[in-house]
Amino acid sequence: MKLEIHEIYTRKIQESNHQGSYDQAELRFDLFRSKWVLIAPARGKNPTTFAKEGRTSSQQEADTSRDSEASGQELDTLIYRDPENQWTTRVFPHKYPAVSDESEIKDVSEGPYPAMLATGMHEVLITRDGRKIFALLEVVALAEVIDAYQDRYLAMMSNRNVQSITIFHNHGSAADGSIIHPHSQIMSLPIVSSAIMHEVEKASQYTKQAGQNIFRVITQYEMEAEQRVVYENEDFVVYCPFASARAFEMRILPKKPQPYFERISAQEKISLADALSTALNALYVGLNDPDYNYYIRTAPCNGEDYADFSYYVEILPQTHIFAGFEAATEMDIVPYAPEDAAKFLRGVLQERENTK
Repeated sequence: MKLEIHEIYTRKIQESNHQGSYDQAELRFDLFRSKWVLIAPARGKNPTTFAKEGRTSSQQEADTSRDSEASGQELDTLIYRDPENQWTTRVFPHKYPAVSDESEIKDVSEGPYPAMLATGMHEVLITRDGRKIFALLEVVALAEVIDAYQDRYLAMMSNRNVQSITIFHNHGSAADGSIIHPHSQIMSLPIVSSAIMHEVEKASQYTKQAGQNIFRVITQYEMEAEQRVVYENEDFVVYCPFASARAFEMRILPKKPQPYFERISAQEKISLADALSTALNALYVGLNDPDYNYYIRTAPCNGEDYADFSYYVEILPQTHIFAGFEAATEMDIVPYAPEDAAKFLRGVLQERENTK
């Protein structure tokens, strides 16, 4: 039997679709954890990039070469201008994309391991003033950023190979903010990540079992309980999740659940910009400009119905180190209660109001 198994896998390896080159991005499926991993050789470049003593110089090199002017405006996929014809927001292809621009999906499975070329688009969004981080942007400027997110999302989802699109923002070196200019990134993929599928499945399961939308239940409860709410406006509520994964983590939920971010209205863009600006400014003032990531979680764009889901914005400050216990258990140790975090951030916002 062992010989038969060996012969089967030897044959599979010989018949592998892989061409032996590892210079293209690949999506590889982890059989043990049932999740996709993105292997992006263009991001690492060479082993010295990962050497501890080389990280500072590597970071400085990346900062210099990947600032806003590294891409000429003739390459822009989207550009906004003010009445004086000065650009205000730009979107252009990432200099070191994590995905391949191949037009067709190609199977590169090997032996028992499913894999495919990671086809898609990877773009960078920047605003004009390289010294003004997103926490300090005016609401109208941040609304323009959200409008650009929507524009590029709609453009990317028109590609028949695209199954999901991720919009994210890295601020600070601990959050992998390797581009010195304040920026966001937008990336499309030919698969739906396990994290997204897990959430949409859980939302559907909750509706079937409880007869209610889980996002509506959470939003209503948090607004009634008040202890974890940081801020709210007409359309959105900002709160510290009950089971936060990070100290001072914040989540922005629409008060009326909507699965698809790309369907956000003009009024909702202003409201979301107001909520996001307020949340980021509270972190900036209260925690002295901490490193953080935020991303927009939205339903997949693969043509299926996800009526039980709702898009939201997740803000994850890098307030503690992901260490051995977290890696071994996939369980976060959070050193500050979300109720205390929300109370502190509300105090920051109240003090800001009092000094206006």
